[in-house]
Amino acid sequence: MTAQPGSLPTALLTSRPAGSGRARRRLRAVALNAAGVIVAVVSLAPIVWMISTAFKPRTEIFSLTPHILPAHPTLSNFGNVFSGSAIGISFWTFFKNSLLVTGAAVLASALISLLAAVAVARFRFRFRTLFLIMLLVVQMLPQQALVIALFINFRALNLLDSLTGLALVYTAFALPISIWMLRNFVAAVPREMEEAAAIDGAGPARIFWRILFPLVAPGLVATSVFSFIYAWNEYIFALTFLSPNFPAKFTLPIYITYFMGQRSSDWGAIMAAATLYTIPPIVFFLIVQRRMARGLVAGAVKG
Repeated sequence: MTAQPGSLPTALLTSRPAGSGRARRRLRAVALNAAGVIVAVVSLAPIVWMISTAFKPRTEIFSLTPHILPAHPTLSNFGNVFSGSAIGISFWTFFKNSLLVTGAAVLASALISLLAAVAVARFRFRFRTLFLIMLLVVQMLPQQALVIALFINFRALNLLDSLTGLALVYTAFALPISIWMLRNFVAAVPREMEEAAAIDGAGPARIFWRILFPLVAPGLVATSVFSFIYAWNEYIFALTFLSPNFPAKFTLPIYITYFMGQRSSDWGAIMAAATLYTIPPIVFFLIVQRRMARGLVAGAVKG
């Protein structure tokens, strides 16, 4: 067929330069990398400034021309934190309290949420759907709204001024999200594996520990990270349930506030304490990061 006068062939209208698509992909990659760098800088800048300030003497902290890196690094701020000069109790006492409470909350929430997730994922019972909906509803409630009610109940149970009571609170608030997440991990395990083990003569306990638990362990690690971060950073309940008459039972978030005064604050010690405060979560994450990545992927299933 002959083209109409004044018209261009269809091939010329639809054809595009070969390099235009490659240029657009390259431009998109550069834009995404630039956005990633900006996000990284914005996220890491406060952390870098915190660590830098922890090593600065007081004169540099309040200097009118601040610098990112300390000109005269000092460890005096860390010395003030470790000595506990602000409250008269060693830093390691509060570190031990936080570690005990957080460890107890993580272990208790992991065990209870695992058993509950198995029950929800494997069995059919009345109000099962309602139970799952209630888990989401509980997550929507602001935790600060429950402080007064929990304080009254814990006072009646003689659990105030007790690290055990604080661990119970952290466990209770970590359970809803842990159960909801672990339910997907348990549902992803094929029932045929359990049925085959039962045919071979394995009992319920053996099936749970030898078949189900190893496959759900990555998801258990992933949920434990959320429990650890919540319990380690929590401040409101610790401040409410622990009395100033027993400062030796305080956790690290409360200890840091003792370096803040009405007229002046020891910002060097605050930044040094905050730097030390971030080390345990980083260490915990580095230990479980491989299993956490596997767990997050394994739990991303519909069930």
